[in-house]
Amino acid sequence: MGRPRVALFLAGCAAFINLYATQGLLSELAATFAISPRQASWSITVTTLAVALTAPFVSRLSGRAEQHRVIALAAILLALPALMAAGANSFGELLLWRAGQGVLIPLVFATSVAYIGVRWSGPAVTEMTSVYIAGTVLGGFSGRFLTGLLTELADWRLALAVLAGLNLMIGLGIYLLLPRNPRLRATTAADHQARRSELLSKPLLATYAVGFCVLFAQVAMFTYVGLHLSQAPFFLGTAALGAIYAVFLLALVVVPVAGRLGKARPRHQWVTVAVWLGVSGSLLSLAPSLWLVVLGLALSCTGVFLAQAAANAFITAHARHNKAGAVGLYLSAYYLGGSGGAFFPGLLWAQWGWPACIALIVLLQLLPLLLVQRGWKTTPQPN
Repeated sequence: MGRPRVALFLAGCAAFINLYATQGLLSELAATFAISPRQASWSITVTTLAVALTAPFVSRLSGRAEQHRVIALAAILLALPALMAAGANSFGELLLWRAGQGVLIPLVFATSVAYIGVRWSGPAVTEMTSVYIAGTVLGGFSGRFLTGLLTELADWRLALAVLAGLNLMIGLGIYLLLPRNPRLRATTAADHQARRSELLSKPLLATYAVGFCVLFAQVAMFTYVGLHLSQAPFFLGTAALGAIYAVFLLALVVVPVAGRLGKARPRHQWVTVAVWLGVSGSLLSLAPSLWLVVLGLALSCTGVFLAQAAANAFITAHARHNKAGAVGLYLSAYYLGGSGGAFFPGLLWAQWGWPACIALIVLLQLLPLLLVQRGWKTTPQPN
């Protein structure tokens, strides 16, 4: 696989292993701190909000430091707030350390994507970005799965402490495996002006909007499908609902393979495939058969990760002056979309149930087709 590929895969794991780690622990946190499960959900919200607020400033936070060191150091430092969260004496203290994780995560994510854009060019950007996105898939799944398993065997504090140890090992692995990129040259006043203009260019604005739609649909689907499957005719319990996250593992295989096979194809075609996978999956989730719903969820999340890979590859290829800054703005839009996906379908759920949620999700899944038609197809593909 090669050292750079392994290191970038690990960077994807590091960025996402803690992000949604408390998603399956809401009842335990509520019991520990004498709060409601709804209040406990802030353990996720503060982290994603911190990511959204910090991400636009990543290029300034990392400055002109060597990219491989920024990625490795941020991944190692993520172990500290993870460990402190495990030992939190109050819910406010837990939120503080969860927010600290959200501050560090963009340093791994944005700098990794910028690293890819500096080191590779042309179709190789898409292939290497898909390797990184596959790492985010495994990281996101592992964080959810391990915390659930270890909490059942012991308690949530041990679960978060184990994730802290994993972050430390992953960060050290990145440090040992990720090669150095050439140091970036000093920027001039003209460079700063070019950066500002580029960050708000039509192609990149379209990409930020694609990111908003992608995570909106993903969070909406996997937040409210649990409510849907806990009711008739399914009546699934919490353990079975937690196992549904295993559908993410399909993307772990599909995305790198698609990246290798489709690296010579225009990136807007990736998004088209992703959209129709997502829409097909959403419609299947309306079926009364559990296996069809699970198949629909698998198609939907695969479409999300394909679109995510295409969007990140587009940014690394087209943001020539400030890749980390462009990825930072993308992350802000991405996680704001996730916040919207958690909130707005709830308004429809209360009144019209799962079909109304799916209608909104399908709308957000289709919007990227228009966005890439207007913003990407007219943009030459860099070599």
